[in-house]
Amino acid sequence: MISQRLPETLEGLYSEQQQAIRQRLAEFAAVPEEQWFYELCFCLCTPQSSAVHAFAVQKELQSLDFLREGQDVLHVLRDPACYIRFHNTKHARLHAAREHWSELHAMIAAQSMSIYELRNQLAERVNGFGLKEASHFLRNIGRRGLAIIDRHLLTNLVRCGVYQDTPSVSTASKYHTVERAFQSYCHEIGIDMDEVDLLFWCAQTGHILK
Repeated sequence: MISQRLPETLEGLYSEQQQAIRQRLAEFAAVPEEQWFYELCFCLCTPQSSAVHAFAVQKELQSLDFLREGQDVLHVLRDPACYIRFHNTKHARLHAAREHWSELHAMIAAQSMSIYELRNQLAERVNGFGLKEASHFLRNIGRRGLAIIDRHLLTNLVRCGVYQDTPSVSTASKYHTVERAFQSYCHEIGIDMDEVDLLFWCAQTGHILK
C-alpha cells in the first residue's frame, strides 16, 4: 500500500526547500518567449549529459545569439567546461531545431491544443525529443502537469513505494502509465506534481536547477 505521505527524509527536505521550489516554478512561468528557443536547446543537450553542462551551453548559445546567427557552435559542446556527449549529433539537432523554430514557436504560442497534445507534437517534430524531453521543455517555459520521467524520478518513485522495482518507460504507453501513477501519488499526498518533481531532483543532486 502506498503511503499518503512522503518518506520522512523527503518530507523534511520538502519543508526546507518548499519556498525555493515554488520560486523556481515561478521563474519558469516568467521565462520570456524570446528565450523559449534556448530552453529547447537546453533540453536537446541534457540526454546522457550533465544538466549543469547543458545549462552552461544554453547560456553560451544565448550570448552568441545562436538563434539569429546560426553559426557553427560545435566548439561550445566540445568545451571541457560544458562538455556534451554525442556533440556532433546534438550539434546537428540544434541546427535542425533552429531551422524549424518559427513553426514550432507558433505552435507553442498558439495554445490551441491540450498540454498533452502539444507534448506529443513536440516529441514528433523535434529531432532529439521524446516524451521526457518534450515534457522537460514545456515545464521549463512554465507549462505544468507533465511528468519528466528520468532516473531521478524513477528512483524516488521506488523510494516512495509507488513501485517495488524501477518501471520501464521504453514505450509511450509505459511512459503514460508511470506518469499516471506519479500523478495519482502526488494527489494522494496533496503536493503539486511539479513541486514533487523538483523535490526529487533536489534529493538526488543536492540542488534545484531545472
